[in-house]
Amino acid sequence: MSKTLTTLAAWSLGLLATAAHAGEVYTGIGTHGVMLGYAQPVAPSVTLRGDVASLGSHSTTKTENSIHYDADLKLSRGGVFADWFFIGGWRLTGGVTFNAIKLDLAGKPTNNQITIGNTTYATQDGDRFDAHVKFPKTTPFLGIGYGHQAGAEGTWGFHFDLGASIGRAKVEAAASGPTFDSMNATDRATLNADVNKETQELRDGVGKIRAIPQLSLGVNYRF
Repeated sequence: MSKTLTTLAAWSLGLLATAAHAGEVYTGIGTHGVMLGYAQPVAPSVTLRGDVASLGSHSTTKTENSIHYDADLKLSRGGVFADWFFIGGWRLTGGVTFNAIKLDLAGKPTNNQITIGNTTYATQDGDRFDAHVKFPKTTPFLGIGYGHQAGAEGTWGFHFDLGASIGRAKVEAAASGPTFDSMNATDRATLNADVNKETQELRDGVGKIRAIPQLSLGVNYRF
């Protein structure tokens, strides 16, 4: 997780810890990985909290638009939230998340060929087509959940969240390597058109992501 993300999360947790009411520490696991946070009730029906979560880095392979990719996903985020309890421990949640979410796709030729857009190119060692999908660094969060309500000191509880960080993914792509770098102006124009077409097809796929969902479960301890 980036230094900025860590600093923002630490500042938020420190701010919450200055409140007068007894608070809680909580941990959990979910779609964003392992989570650690602090929650502070400030009124009978309102709790402020902050947490950090990380899924780490995961690698896999996939095929998108006839190109074979080595895919590397990195997902970490911090967040500050306000919970409003409308009945018992049930709540609505709003907040802001600070994201480090990126998908890198490294496209490699097969049998010394790679198809980009409308053209199949003969390739050599070092040629590749790379794409990058990045989620915004700061996004609003909306959700519903249970837990983090005010309670007696020294007690355990549980919590869950269902929500989403709202924002549109950005897609960038480029072809590189000795074959592509040595093209003349005419071939370069054709390549640029093919790269633009391939990039648009990626945008029509993974680029349509408008929100990152969150589902998490965990336990908390009040002190």
